[in-house]
Amino acid sequence: MQINDTAKKLADLYATGHEDRPDNVLWNYPAADQVVSALKTLIHVMFPGIYSSKSEDLETLFSNQLKEISGLLLPEIERAVPYRWLAAAEQDVEPIEDVRGEAQRILDQFIEALPAVREMVIDDVVAAYNGDPAALSYAEVKLAYPGLLAITSHRMAHQLYKLHVPIIPRIMNEWTHAKAGIDIHPGATISRGFFIDHGTGVVIGETTKIGRGVKIYQGVTLGAKSFPLDENGNPIKHIQRHPTVEDNVVIYANTTVLGGKTVLGHDSVIGGNVFLMESVPPNSFVTKAETSATIRTKDTSGLSGRF
Repeated sequence: MQINDTAKKLADLYATGHEDRPDNVLWNYPAADQVVSALKTLIHVMFPGIYSSKSEDLETLFSNQLKEISGLLLPEIERAVPYRWLAAAEQDVEPIEDVRGEAQRILDQFIEALPAVREMVIDDVVAAYNGDPAALSYAEVKLAYPGLLAITSHRMAHQLYKLHVPIIPRIMNEWTHAKAGIDIHPGATISRGFFIDHGTGVVIGETTKIGRGVKIYQGVTLGAKSFPLDENGNPIKHIQRHPTVEDNVVIYANTTVLGGKTVLGHDSVIGGNVFLMESVPPNSFVTKAETSATIRTKDTSGLSGRF
């Protein structure tokens, strides 16, 4: 039968071991649906009632939800952790024999960090409310703003990234990307009071560093200028490839800022449709000229509204 013949040909195209190979099946990888379920519950911890109107004692609610999150994440972290060593094989990193114990240690540290994440999320809510004159209540911001969903999800994925968990933070990132239209790599370091207005098409790369009180609009890219290669022609990883945005910077729509050495100085405003690959000093106002960006000392008197 044709079905049997095709099944045999397909089976020959798959590897079933534990190596990290392009032709492997996904049986030994973290389960994306379990990770997403944990992320949704984590978002509910940050915003109780976002997915239901059920009311109960908060301490009891959180205790039950954290148990649920732990049950979902522990086996997936255990599946993910070995890929940390596979990715670092060229650095002669020895794997830990007690993978389950390492997964439990990571999970405990992640759970412990959630109150600090919540504190930052509160500042993000305030930043969104203060940064958008169309926002009429904090409730509207929490229930309807894709930028807040994106940064909330990112702050939790970033905690796992800092704990050197492979794969899982990216699964969280890509679910949020599909949901909100905003792509923030879990490695990006983002300080308090961050606001993405509208949000569609925003891209923030892995090594981006963003200071306090930063506000960006739709279509902004904070990206890499180039990909330096090692002696074997492979991209060099874990180096600064993306920009640094200092405190209180505003970046308007469809602007692209590239490069690991590019720094946007504090309290600057970057106008819409600007393409930047060089640093700007603090208190700058950058606009698009016909052939290049024009930089001048910022006059904030007319910048309280939107472009």
